[in-house]
Amino acid sequence: MKKTDISSLVRENIQNLKPYRSARDDFDSGILLDANENSFGAPFADDLELNRYPMPYQEQLRDQVAAFRGVNRENVFVGVGSDEAIDLLFRIFCRPGKDRVIINPPTYGMYKVSANINDVAVDEVLLTESFQLQPEKILAAVQPETKMIFICSPNNPTANSMSVTDIATVLEGFDGMVVVDEAYIDFSRQGSLSNNIGEFPNLVVLQTLSKSFGLAGIRLGIALASPEVISYMMKVKAPYNVNKLTSQKALEGFANLNHVKKNIESIMEERERVITKLVSYSQVEKVFPTDANFVMFRIADAEAVYHKLAEQGVIVRYRGNEQHCENCLRLTVGTSTENDRFFTALENITK
Repeated sequence: MKKTDISSLVRENIQNLKPYRSARDDFDSGILLDANENSFGAPFADDLELNRYPMPYQEQLRDQVAAFRGVNRENVFVGVGSDEAIDLLFRIFCRPGKDRVIINPPTYGMYKVSANINDVAVDEVLLTESFQLQPEKILAAVQPETKMIFICSPNNPTANSMSVTDIATVLEGFDGMVVVDEAYIDFSRQGSLSNNIGEFPNLVVLQTLSKSFGLAGIRLGIALASPEVISYMMKVKAPYNVNKLTSQKALEGFANLNHVKKNIESIMEERERVITKLVSYSQVEKVFPTDANFVMFRIADAEAVYHKLAEQGVIVRYRGNEQHCENCLRLTVGTSTENDRFFTALENITK
């Protein structure tokens, strides 16, 4: 097990922070007259007691996540999408105007946005042309002020998984926090690094219910890490960050895991059909390997194709402005009907 002094990485004011104590910290049942809630209830039929604040630490939901990922409740944070977890990590570990982070473009854009919001400098180490990490260059880019390294695997927008060996090299060689974003992990041929949080105290794994669970609308993000890291996230988060509607629908998702797994299988089967079809078009120059619920492909005059697809009511994502992604489009794997509609529109353009 790697030894990392997490407390030495945490901002001093966060170490000394006395967190807000919510009304539900001490008592969660009885005649509740402590939180200035409306005891007369919601203005509609309500079986969730929406007039009451939600549980501040979401123990039941965290237990479900823990059981699903094979960790303990103390290893689980839940928040408003992965973006909340990303922002909290910046606020916990990075001093505004002083500290730095490393990202590996092309990658998920919120790492840089969150860094800019928190006034944290960003150093970039490009992925290779095959969209893999360059661990030696990453470690060489580390400065005394570097607090975090963000790795997206499977990567957005390129869809491939990063080499586990390369990630381990970064984890072993860096004394700061390594944040591995696994939003698409359930579509990957690789297993989750959540199994390694006991080995690496400096590892934070981000996940979400937006992709494989099909629950993007409830905005439920997950961080898996050592109990010490999770305790800091609990300390800094807003008192009632996950609302009752979100937690209820998330729990329903975990109660229907067979359906979740069937949907994952259907998406992966449809993904193979989409790849096979794309490869058959002469205008498609390359279809990149994918471990996600989307496919990135290179096509002649991609930006024009993007606009012409939109004119036919088919919306994809143009990624040609990203490093190594010239003339590339990103296509979400939809239902068979949606995918057929895409191919019809593409054929109207390319014939």
